[in-house]
Amino acid sequence: MQRAALFSGGDGQMAAGDLGELLVPYMPTIRVPKSGDRVYKTECAFSYDSPDSEGGLYVCMNTFLGFGREHIERHYRKTGQCVYLHLKRHVIEKVPGASGGALPKRRNAKLFLDLETNSDLNSDDFEYEDEAKLVIFPDHYEISLPNIEELPALVTIACDAVLSAKSPYRKQDPDSWEEELQASKHAKTLVQLDNGVRIPPSGWKCSKCDLRENLWLNLTDGSVLCGKWFFDGSGGNGHATEHYKETGYPLAVKLGTITPDGADVYSFDEEEPVLDPHIAKHLAHFGIDMLQMQVTENGLRDNDIKPRVSEWEVIQEAGMKLKPMYGPGYTGMKNLGNSCYLNAVMQAIFSIPEFQRAYVGNLPRIFDYSPLDPTQDFNTQMAKLGHGLLSGQYSKPPMKSELIEQVMKEEHKPQHNGISPRMFKAFISKGHPEFSSNRQQDAQEFFLHLINLVERNPVGSENPSDVFRFLVEERTQCCQSRKVRYTERVDYIMQLPVAMEAATNKDELIAYELKRREAEAARRPPPELVRAKIPFSACLQAFSEPNNVEDFWSSALQAKSAGVKTSRFASFPEYLVVQIKKFTFGLDWIPKKLDVSIDMPDFLDISHLRARGLQPGEEELPDIAPPIIIPDDPKVRLLYFRRSFLVALDIDESSVMQLAEMGFPLEACRKAVYYTGNLGAEVAFNWIIAHMEEPDFAEPLVIPAFGEVAPSGAAAFGAVGLDNQPPEEMVAIIVSMGFQRNPAIQALKATNNNLERALEWIFSHPEPEEESEPVLDMMDMENNANANILAETGSEGPRIKDGSGRYDLFGFISHMGTSTMSGHYVCHLKKEGRWVIYNDLRVCASERPPKDLGYIYFYHRIPS
Repeated sequence: MQRAALFSGGDGQMAAGDLGELLVPYMPTIRVPKSGDRVYKTECAFSYDSPDSEGGLYVCMNTFLGFGREHIERHYRKTGQCVYLHLKRHVIEKVPGASGGALPKRRNAKLFLDLETNSDLNSDDFEYEDEAKLVIFPDHYEISLPNIEELPALVTIACDAVLSAKSPYRKQDPDSWEEELQASKHAKTLVQLDNGVRIPPSGWKCSKCDLRENLWLNLTDGSVLCGKWFFDGSGGNGHATEHYKETGYPLAVKLGTITPDGADVYSFDEEEPVLDPHIAKHLAHFGIDMLQMQVTENGLRDNDIKPRVSEWEVIQEAGMKLKPMYGPGYTGMKNLGNSCYLNAVMQAIFSIPEFQRAYVGNLPRIFDYSPLDPTQDFNTQMAKLGHGLLSGQYSKPPMKSELIEQVMKEEHKPQHNGISPRMFKAFISKGHPEFSSNRQQDAQEFFLHLINLVERNPVGSENPSDVFRFLVEERTQCCQSRKVRYTERVDYIMQLPVAMEAATNKDELIAYELKRREAEAARRPPPELVRAKIPFSACLQAFSEPNNVEDFWSSALQAKSAGVKTSRFASFPEYLVVQIKKFTFGLDWIPKKLDVSIDMPDFLDISHLRARGLQPGEEELPDIAPPIIIPDDPKVRLLYFRRSFLVALDIDESSVMQLAEMGFPLEACRKAVYYTGNLGAEVAFNWIIAHMEEPDFAEPLVIPAFGEVAPSGAAAFGAVGLDNQPPEEMVAIIVSMGFQRNPAIQALKATNNNLERALEWIFSHPEPEEESEPVLDMMDMENNANANILAETGSEGPRIKDGSGRYDLFGFISHMGTSTMSGHYVCHLKKEGRWVIYNDLRVCASERPPKDLGYIYFYHRIPS
């Protein structure tokens, strides 16, 4: 029988045997999803099409990948898979009843697609209808579902399993790499006691132990109690949990996390952090208006702290009638739950032509040569995101009012304004303990993480991240001998210190501080903040001034001495990224933010910071390692090196704090300094960049006992060395004891990286085995491939785009809140001659861009 004859067109019925015969050739390719299979039934792997889109979504019944109508043919041609489940959501007008009201009309008994509903639709007049059918390629045969009696049992089971599959981003096991908070089952039906409880604006404390931190508000009775082990890591006495066991009241919100975007909610019954879609109503029951709240660290609502409200209002340009922008380059991004840091950075990245050309310009080639699972390919997901932001396909103006009624009579076709970067975030944060969570993160840290991924996943002949790349010349001088040493390293961000001592309104700041202390003593809301006004020139001057080098050992004096270090630009990048170092640590080790106003210039000239290299009359420091006295007795000698080894493992806390101020997790900073042998923050920084994707990146440091083989995680701080090379930090420890580098490498290789045995090997081999210089040079080059100390060689030299040091400002990212662990990010970009604000999904023409309150600034070099 001809397959085409199986369908009589229109409403013709097909016999059960006919359907079975049609599907027989494809049965081996139809799979039932197993535990661990990711089923992408809500989003296309190559675009942001979904079942809501006009063409719906096609889910492969073998790989369970989803594809929009524009990309389904590509997958069919590449894989030969023929059977797809086509999913489509319709929004239709309800049929009026005899009484004039609307009656529900559904083709299906239930909504089986796990999609978000359109809040703009009036549910009294419109409803959703989900439709599913099997489609067989290449002839596009369609089989409507459900068709349980006619379809083979395997096909029915497979279709039901796909339709009921959980989100691929949901945390299903401890090893899962992405966590998506789910709405609590208690949120909709939560009963709140009408007991008259109102939460005060300040003075929160646990009602059972007077603890004033890690406090949780029970959403049923308004009890304020301390937590114990909750996901934010704070300590407590567990009274919130005890209260749940006594009362059964299931939901609590953490005080201090409430913002207009939501709050941290925990379900004791479900034993996990959850979403509460009705959180605004539940908080209002206790007198809390979340639209006026900002995150705090001190137990006060930010709506009682005028400066914080002011910061949020000024940066987001609240209270102004901002004109929405639509079209290519004006596409918003949905906040997935504290993902505004990602949204802000990616909007800035894809405003740069080099990134546009690399990913969107090469989109056909990237998609055609993508792997079989494009959801796990960096370049594919970058191209997808770039196209989503730049195509204008997901940023269309509202329909004209005269057309709305006509369209609604037939079928509502929702406008796709904005994209949801869920697939992108899931992949780019894979294995990262911070970015894979739903906690707020540092935009600067994410920027470096993104650059690291771009570097590791080349696309085309040029690497787009080269536009940020520049060389830093560091000049270290011994203050006593006046001799100098010059080194170079690669960097991507210019970090400017905040010169608080140069504030131009010191008298106002002193008066404010006195009023603030009086208000704190009287437990009154603090006075209106006076923000420090810092000249940009003072920050630039602070950057260029010499810094003291702690514990400096002078090779000229063969002793410890005072040393200073200055940094200059050995090259200027095409795009200069400037970070204002607003975040620091308080005495309680809690990250704090310097709330300052800096008059950032639209035109920036840093030509005077050009490095000059070794100057006439300057004498270089000898390249000599610190000498050590080695005892003659072998046993005493070994004990000495044991002691030296333990001393070498002491962690330089100053370097740890320098890294932590950049926004990296504290434990990761300690590991970086330890594993690089206390060689300084610059070297440890490179270790962080090379290891930040490892699952245990932010886990506490575990120091092995002396004589143990180095753990596999203690890899060298270079990115990729030769497979048989010992860890660089162990080489550095031996070299720091006065031995030469080559014997140290040989000793570690001969003893399987056992430090104690390596030292014994050196003593038992006084004449090191000869090895050719070229081979040793290559080993050195490989070991230091990604170190901040420049080790790039070759005829072309380092990948830099040097030019003039004159720049124009074209974008900046601003942060609102008290620390990188909380708050909100917004991006402003200059496009077509005017400033535009990107506030997650909201994209509008900016009226008053707050350039003085930014955190990260983007400058483009002015052509000479």
